[in-house]
Amino acid sequence: MAHFSTLKFPSNRSDFFTTLNKRVNEYFKSNDISRHANTQMRIKTIFMFSLYFAPYALILGGVFSSIWVMYLLWAIMGLGMAGIGLSIMHDANHGAYSTKPWVNNLLGFSMNLVGGSAFNWKVQHNVLHHTYTNVHEADEDISPRGVLRMCPSSDWKFMHRFQHLYAWFLYGLMTFMWIVVKDYARITHYHKEGLVKKQKADIRTEWAILIATKAFNLFYVVILPIILLPVAWWHILIGFFIMHYVAGFILAIIFQPAHVIDGTEFPLPDDNGQLENSWAIHQLLTTTNFANNSTFFSWYVGGLNFQVEHHLFPNVCHVHYKKISKIVKETAKEFGLPYKSQPTFAHAVWHHAKLLKELGKPPVHMTA
Repeated sequence: MAHFSTLKFPSNRSDFFTTLNKRVNEYFKSNDISRHANTQMRIKTIFMFSLYFAPYALILGGVFSSIWVMYLLWAIMGLGMAGIGLSIMHDANHGAYSTKPWVNNLLGFSMNLVGGSAFNWKVQHNVLHHTYTNVHEADEDISPRGVLRMCPSSDWKFMHRFQHLYAWFLYGLMTFMWIVVKDYARITHYHKEGLVKKQKADIRTEWAILIATKAFNLFYVVILPIILLPVAWWHILIGFFIMHYVAGFILAIIFQPAHVIDGTEFPLPDDNGQLENSWAIHQLLTTTNFANNSTFFSWYVGGLNFQVEHHLFPNVCHVHYKKISKIVKETAKEFGLPYKSQPTFAHAVWHHAKLLKELGKPPVHMTA
């Protein structure tokens, strides 16, 4: 298997993407619309931060004496955390929120505010996932996953027979594992792979930011409530875990069906690291939309149910995805290319589960 640094797409330009890009640019120009955030997006930004910090203020203020109400407030914080990630951090770290880099950097840093690492996320998501979507050992979203087998090229283990059953429990641990283990492992790995240098970043600075922001998050979310509230410390830890479990589960079940779903493709390069299709066509083959007619769902998940549009135009704010989706769909049809979409979120989750079960079966060469 070729190392991700040697992977390459065909050098010939894609007529499909040239045409599509021209049409999307014309849409924004003719309608005199900015590709970035609008008033609707700015209102949503305030709402998502409030959904996270308002329950926190109620917890810290000891407004409710019931421990069960406090647990509920932690769960609402989880909804807010996922909302910040899906609707604010995501656009900002793609440079899609504003024309001003400092605004994108500031709002992208909300990832650190809730315990993660914006730097790690940009490398893992923007560089690896968006470039090499569904390519084994290049896209970290699908490999290696250990207890979960998300790609036909990944090693099979006996436990994978049951992954369509236990995966749902593990999904809730996603953000918790990020803050406890993965962020430290990732920054170490990215430094060894030369990815930190490629981002023109200083590893000492990034380590300092990582440690400082994680310490700050731990202080205001865990230590401060333990100090100020007249409840046992373990109640705070349970609440903290509830918050992360809610956020992790939401994020996982939104991101996974977009690429790990029945009918998607997992392209492999040839011996020279050459992938078969141009980058844009590669995105169409490896990406699936879902629930595109659900207004509220699309609003909450930051338009990431329009995953095809997001992968083709990651620098466009998600509030515009529904409009440009018509252009993308028509252009794909014109060029005889697939435009993969599931009618509802339930359909997407079901087909994701089907693929999990299929990938859980031992490969043919092991049963022959």
